[in-house]
Amino acid sequence: MSQAPIRFDRSSGVLEGVNPWERVAAVALVAGSKVSSLFYHRGYNRCANLLRKTLPARDIAIKLNADAIFAFPYGDGYWSKLLNRSFKYEDELELLFRDSADVDYTLLDCGANYGYWSVLVSSKPFGSHKAIAIEPSGQNYPKLVNNAAINGARFESLKCAIGEARGTARLSGTKHEAFSIAGGQDRGEEVPVIALDNLLDDGKVSPNGKYLIKLDVEGVEIEAMKGGARLMQGDSVLLCEEHGGDRAHTVSRYILEQTPLKLIVYDPSTHRLETVNDLSILDRIKVSTHVGYNVFGTASAFWLDRINALNAKAARRVQ
Repeated sequence: MSQAPIRFDRSSGVLEGVNPWERVAAVALVAGSKVSSLFYHRGYNRCANLLRKTLPARDIAIKLNADAIFAFPYGDGYWSKLLNRSFKYEDELELLFRDSADVDYTLLDCGANYGYWSVLVSSKPFGSHKAIAIEPSGQNYPKLVNNAAINGARFESLKCAIGEARGTARLSGTKHEAFSIAGGQDRGEEVPVIALDNLLDDGKVSPNGKYLIKLDVEGVEIEAMKGGARLMQGDSVLLCEEHGGDRAHTVSRYILEQTPLKLIVYDPSTHRLETVNDLSILDRIKVSTHVGYNVFGTASAFWLDRINALNAKAARRVQ
């Protein structure tokens, strides 16, 4: 019988259900996050995963807000930064999700991993939105399903990858947060693939709905966009990851030059979501080569108006 998970409340900082060594490990994980944040958390994942090997195999369930619990293996190098209460995970996405709490939209969480954003967006402080979490990995998927279950089964989970068209592919990689079907591997887990527009064909989503589409698909972003042309014509926003090490800005270049979408990026210097006409802005924003940066693409007048209103709020806060 597995042990009950450790419990941590991000709002209060209370850590419960730990033995003395696990408590010491928590202090080390928090300290490591704070120090490594000065270097964009370079090296943190590797050190945390080494520490994890000394810990009993059990989960930690983190209370993200009053209506959101997110569980993962204790000591996990990618997610343990959440023990640091000052750490903000992809805060440009949280900015848009929080501002859209009053909008009737569905989150399409592609490359959901353990379901962090599906847990949050479906919670009351974020508007209790419908979410469909899509994750191909047989290693990750049970953890995603568990996070749906401990949050009242309030979002749907699909075990498949997102690509240009229906089919199958091989999933490979060594890090759970970076599994990929890119590259046409001969080995690895065989997984089903669907296109974004197949969600319309299968009746999972309506052509008249509003969507925020988080596209974290590790190198298959352009293929995924090609497979979502119909969704992109409606009231949708793509939230795509640009890798910091890609100085050609491949994903953004494709959105800007090959699609009808407007390209938008969060600029930390202005605290605004800026419309991009010249990719040189990304040379300034992408300051670290080993992390991802989110860019947005939309052809929706509704969402462009919302983003403009969000920028106006940011301007008033700065004044």
